[in-house]
Amino acid sequence: MDQMHVAQGTFNLARYPERINMRAWDSADEYLLDEIHELDLDLTQRRIVVVNDSHGALTCALSGYEVFSWSDSILAEDATRRNLEANGVDPADITQLASTDPLPDDIGVVLIKIPKTLALLKYQLHLLRPKLRSDVRLIGAGMVKHIHASTLNLFEGAFGPTVTSLAKKKARVIRSELDTSLVAEPVVPPTIYEIGDDIEVVTMPGVFAQSQVDVGTRLLLKNLPEVTDGMEIIDLGCGNGAVGVSLARSNPSCLVSYVDSSHLAVASAQATVSRAMGDGRNDEFFVGDSLTLYDDASVDLIVCNPPFHDQHATDDSVAWQMFNDAKRVLRPGGQLLVVGNRHLGYHAKLKQLFGNLTNVASNKKFVVLSATRH
Repeated sequence: MDQMHVAQGTFNLARYPERINMRAWDSADEYLLDEIHELDLDLTQRRIVVVNDSHGALTCALSGYEVFSWSDSILAEDATRRNLEANGVDPADITQLASTDPLPDDIGVVLIKIPKTLALLKYQLHLLRPKLRSDVRLIGAGMVKHIHASTLNLFEGAFGPTVTSLAKKKARVIRSELDTSLVAEPVVPPTIYEIGDDIEVVTMPGVFAQSQVDVGTRLLLKNLPEVTDGMEIIDLGCGNGAVGVSLARSNPSCLVSYVDSSHLAVASAQATVSRAMGDGRNDEFFVGDSLTLYDDASVDLIVCNPPFHDQHATDDSVAWQMFNDAKRVLRPGGQLLVVGNRHLGYHAKLKQLFGNLTNVASNKKFVVLSATRH
């Protein structure tokens, strides 16, 4: 656990999941907190919405006020709760909102960490717009390499005149003024596209494979195993549900659970299943941290296209957790089917963990691997 020293005080913060030599905040968080401190606002009279607070640094620093922490990630929500507790703050004093929850009215301050995808940022900005006070203070921040002209254009299109600061510690602040006469664009709709066999997937903004099926998933879809009657399956890191719904269509008697750490991803999977299969199925949908909600030896097949980024940072710790959880949750004889970039070396991890491995399919960039729990 490291200490963050900012104008609002000193806070003990840890990353969840932990990563060696990586803090729970960056210089963009510090810049945002400096900026709001220098404005010298009476924050007791303003509703504050913090957007995309990955580990709760901003929320902890402003926890003495009326704060709403708005995030798409269940991992970020859990990290925020833990860090609030580590700093003696009751998490119940902070309102945590999922990206699929309605925002409060009369917002007086918005602090936005720039997310990885512009589609998610655009979605968030246009949901915020109708909830703002006329004298709202709108401040975004990110590392310099992640802020582009397109980022500023999104702020300007949603709110009004926008400027960016000089760089400080490789971070930059974005300042917008609300133009109440500006006609805001409608909220970004989901993308719908076909993945074959007359299956259409619904993809909410910011969800992986936004406009077309990615190359890795395409290879996985071509090499799915045969599904037997009554099989219990988990689409882990389900995204828009393309893999799970393809398995369900191949044998409708199976039960599929769709699991992802993203609220918008699970909402996408629900919409995909409804569109492809109707509303009469008993499939389950969970926003969760890998497979922590599942009992040991409880399913027959787990399919997975693991993420290897934590926002902008490369990180395979989530994949490693998924593999360990899968071994625990699979029944004896159950199968884990994984697709990943060849260079990530999943074959070594899976063989070490399961004691066996089959190379199902591969191309120049991706490989589909199968491991069986004995």
